[in-house]
Amino acid sequence: MTVRELPVVDVGLLAEPSTSRDALRAPGPVAEFATDQLVLPRFHVWTLGCQMNRSDSEEMAGALLAAGCSEAPSLETADLVVINTCAIREAAEQKVIGRMGVLERLKVANPGLRVVLTGCAVRADNTAVLPRRYPAVDVFLRPDEEPELVARLGLASRTAPGALQPPAWPPSTPSASRPGILQRVGVSVAATADHLPASRSAAVGEGRIARGSASQAWLPIIYGCDKTCTYCIVPFSRGPERSRPFEEIVDEARSLAARGYIEVTLLGQNVNSYGHDLAPEPRFASVHGQRTLGRRLDLDGRPDIAALLRAIDGLRTSDGRPAIPRLRFITSHPWDLTDRLIEAMASCPSVCEHLHLPVQSGDDAVLRRMGRQYTVDAYRGLVDRLRAAIPDISLTTDVIVGFCGETDAQFEATVALLREIGYDQVFAAAFSPRPGTPAARLADDVPAAEKRRRLNALLAVQEVIGLERNQRWLGRETEVLVESVQPHRVHDHEAGPDAIGLGERSPQLTGRNRANRLVHLAGDPERVGTLVRARIERAGPYALVGRSVG
Repeated sequence: MTVRELPVVDVGLLAEPSTSRDALRAPGPVAEFATDQLVLPRFHVWTLGCQMNRSDSEEMAGALLAAGCSEAPSLETADLVVINTCAIREAAEQKVIGRMGVLERLKVANPGLRVVLTGCAVRADNTAVLPRRYPAVDVFLRPDEEPELVARLGLASRTAPGALQPPAWPPSTPSASRPGILQRVGVSVAATADHLPASRSAAVGEGRIARGSASQAWLPIIYGCDKTCTYCIVPFSRGPERSRPFEEIVDEARSLAARGYIEVTLLGQNVNSYGHDLAPEPRFASVHGQRTLGRRLDLDGRPDIAALLRAIDGLRTSDGRPAIPRLRFITSHPWDLTDRLIEAMASCPSVCEHLHLPVQSGDDAVLRRMGRQYTVDAYRGLVDRLRAAIPDISLTTDVIVGFCGETDAQFEATVALLREIGYDQVFAAAFSPRPGTPAARLADDVPAAEKRRRLNALLAVQEVIGLERNQRWLGRETEVLVESVQPHRVHDHEAGPDAIGLGERSPQLTGRNRANRLVHLAGDPERVGTLVRARIERAGPYALVGRSVG
């Protein structure tokens, strides 16, 4: 047997190749150079955090599959582990740190095992401490370096399956926009995201995206973040905002429609700030206006997310229906929720009636310390305009409790805002200072026990609100995109079907309606990836239970 040795990854004994995904191999003239039997690492990608991380993981998995690697179902069966981290909350980092002992033991059993760590935990300004914090890791990659994964592992050569090469930038790409070049953001140093749009275009063009679903797809449209939230590490880990070219996004959406995808989610750290960094074009002459919140920008004549939604919604089948039945976008910042965007949401049939709009606090003084640059009244105005244009819209949000200096009265103002607005779901967390952020220099003066009390109190209030909002669906029919077959269980933060009456019916299908509500129903597992009509029979705080009616 001929073994192809890797410069970085020393391959040990390998199990049978994985068949969990179709191998992504680029055909080419190099097949004659392949050895009789290639032995390449089985990889496992462990993804934490946001939807953008999940999209990034699809790109990394696709590159590894195109290089001839196979996928392992778990850390324990892998020869290469890629950990895509989240650093928004301390708990996410602790989860990875807690696995270091397991990985070190796996390395003893399998000396060929190599570990790569990437995501928001890896920044230009913390490289010195990472090896001590993550002792089992062999290679650290910043988010902007993820396209280099295959090259760093020695798989990018002319004789590698798929003939992958190190990233090749167009001649027009300035050297300052290529990986490894650093750019200042605020008071810290972050890697530039300038090259990521071109990298995504190359991955899409070469078929190197290992999508995890045949019916739902992530579609990144803007990378990085220019916002000023004092608690957030993203601008320092992912660099400034960089939008993908308008036509490239529409072309990717068109290809997803041709492959039968039912739901596409446009992604960005602040997705609705798309386009402000692109050059003006005559075809966008109708785009006018300035931000009414936050830092002022010249938006005239530049593409925006409203134009993008209309263009993708305009992709139609032969019978005139939207080629992509469901279109979503996440995550939105109140700064960029323009009237143009609200109008596009209301008028485009494919755009789902749901918006995630983080508020973070219900007190103006806390919002100022957070660097959010809007007031509670300004946020209320956005909600009013949304509900006037889309009466049935589902609203979800993020809340941080126990932020620096938050008093009991300020916390109660946040709880009152939840009751007033009536969110369908709230993602809440207790504040944890992130090293490198401006908030890390503020006094973290709310005791941990008080943070826990406030978090539990807020979640208890939201549970009542969520139940009341979900009960409005009783007796109604709704369209559900079935996502998976799930066991009967009750999760800590998501009432399972047993808790709200599905009982022992089996199998249990789980999906979401256009309003992003979780729906459980009994049915044929073959319905996964399809749209079904369901009549809602029971409601809990976090989920609905329905019966298929067609």
